[in-house]
Amino acid sequence: MTLDEIIYNALISDQNFNAAVGGRIRSTCFEVSPDEKDKIPLPSVIVTDLGLQTQPECKDTDWEGSEEHVQAGVEISAESPRAVRELTLMARKAVANYIFDMEWADRPMLDSVQTEGVAWDWLKPCYFDVIKYQCTIVNPLV
Repeated sequence: MTLDEIIYNALISDQNFNAAVGGRIRSTCFEVSPDEKDKIPLPSVIVTDLGLQTQPECKDTDWEGSEEHVQAGVEISAESPRAVRELTLMARKAVANYIFDMEWADRPMLDSVQTEGVAWDWLKPCYFDVIKYQCTIVNPLV
């Protein structure tokens, strides 16, 4: 499973978070085209894949390493900065709990979590923030 799929599953499986956003949790891997992104009612959440970076363990190993450094984002949109902050905390808790309950061998190793800070989107219009997860997934090609 990819990191964005893990995060998406974490958010849709958390009943409190799902209720707080009215079930409006989407993923660019499954459901949301760029044209539809601004048409989702508030509050809403869109999980995005932010790419990967592979690194060999050392210069003597194969060019394709045994681990991937992957990134995924969670864009949270709401009508107020306070609502965005509350939903951000709920989302982080849902993801942490979901990953903690995963089998040890399947868990991504968290490298960092960052947020951009609440901002205003003039196009939608709404407030939003993006949580960026960077993780290491071991043996993704096996």
